[in-house]
Amino acid sequence: MGWPGWRAVLPAFGAGALAALGQAPLGWWWAALPALALVVALVARADRAAGWVAWFAGAGYFVAALNWIVYPFLVDAEDYAWMAPFAVVFLSFGLALFWAVAGAASRLFRQRGLGFALTLTVAELARGYVLTGFPWALPGHVWIGHAPAQMAALGGANGLTLFTLLVAALLAMRRAVPVAGAVALVAAGFGFGAWRLSAPEPVPRDMVVRLVQPNAEQSLKWDAVQADVFFRRLLDLTQEGAVPDLTVWPETAVPYLLEENPQVAQAIAVAGRGSPVVTGIQRVEGWKFWNSMAVIGAGGGVGPVYDKHHLVPFGEYIPFGDTLYRWFGLRAFAAQQGNGYSAGTGPAVLDLGPLGKVLPLICYEAVFPQDLRGVPERADYILQITNDAWFGTLTGPYQHLAQAELRAIEQGLPLLRVANTGITAVIDARGRVLDSLPLGAEGAIDVTVPGALAAPPYARWGEWPVLMLLAGLGAALWLGGGRKSA
Repeated sequence: MGWPGWRAVLPAFGAGALAALGQAPLGWWWAALPALALVVALVARADRAAGWVAWFAGAGYFVAALNWIVYPFLVDAEDYAWMAPFAVVFLSFGLALFWAVAGAASRLFRQRGLGFALTLTVAELARGYVLTGFPWALPGHVWIGHAPAQMAALGGANGLTLFTLLVAALLAMRRAVPVAGAVALVAAGFGFGAWRLSAPEPVPRDMVVRLVQPNAEQSLKWDAVQADVFFRRLLDLTQEGAVPDLTVWPETAVPYLLEENPQVAQAIAVAGRGSPVVTGIQRVEGWKFWNSMAVIGAGGGVGPVYDKHHLVPFGEYIPFGDTLYRWFGLRAFAAQQGNGYSAGTGPAVLDLGPLGKVLPLICYEAVFPQDLRGVPERADYILQITNDAWFGTLTGPYQHLAQAELRAIEQGLPLLRVANTGITAVIDARGRVLDSLPLGAEGAIDVTVPGALAAPPYARWGEWPVLMLLAGLGAALWLGGGRKSA
């Protein structure tokens, strides 16, 4: 399996980049499908070089889809800007190794195109788990915001990926019957989505929640003077107008440690005017620090508290962090204390009494559907607090919001999302954004919590239906044989 030459891999790189047009904010599924079909065709025809071609196709895809990865390095540009190009290259080609393995494995099947659709689905599923996982920009995400996304209630994001790649593989055959089959699959997806979206709405909860977006610029957020300005902005937005049942602030909204500044919790309680305030904080015990979500009650009491457990590698913690800090001065970008955060105990549900049971998510925990299924009981709604100011304004925040929409569909639960600089939103149990605050806006919205649906199949069975379908299709393809083609 030697190097096939640039003429073989550069078209695949370009096709992969075009396939990323299906990701948010564009959501051009109609452009992504033919691009993915071209990727499938190029891999299928590459024979022994299939791994190389798939690797470069994946690299092009991730370079285009994950271009926002440069922005965290530009917040403290003097120290970290030099890392930005390396981050894009290494992350993109690193994630594309999953595509390379899938391309090489597709040679096990005589029908290489369909074989690649199956092996790439397996590889993308694995990407959500290996090395803590990073299931961002899955091929199936091209349907978010469109009717076929409702199929995630059946098979989750990986079910959507299998659907997408099967359509691409059929299109790649360029014969009447397979292409007609691809068109029929897409039509079925839109039909199912339209049927599900037309169903009666569940009764909303009898409560009003205020979602507060302070618009604290990341480069100024931890400045001593500006931190106080942003904190007072949060207090002012909280105490305006009628008193809501609950107020929510974004991730790490409080710039002070509550353990050392008890007057801060008191000030938050006063602003809440008797109703609780949920806020992102940094919590400390001894030499350990956590990225946490805390409920500030009347009188300034703190609790319950949820500690983020799915941390961002090199963003919130660094493997062997103490050694790297001592040798190179390298610390986690998001952590403002020490060299990184400690992980919480795991997924949880917070009982807020008459305000319901909440499934808390902090930042990119919303991209891991397995974590939402890992809670001990079913919640009434999902609450995500995040600080997307790290991810620029072009693609990252929109992709993060899109994944939150998908989590709502998978779980059949409404989702309240509060972001520091946007996008703050209320999402119903079918993944529709009902109200929002745009990027770069300062303000607050009072929302009624939408009702929850009965737990859909994906919330009950997780990945098992997709795994069984993959096994069945793989066995049928293996046993059925067929002549070699795209």
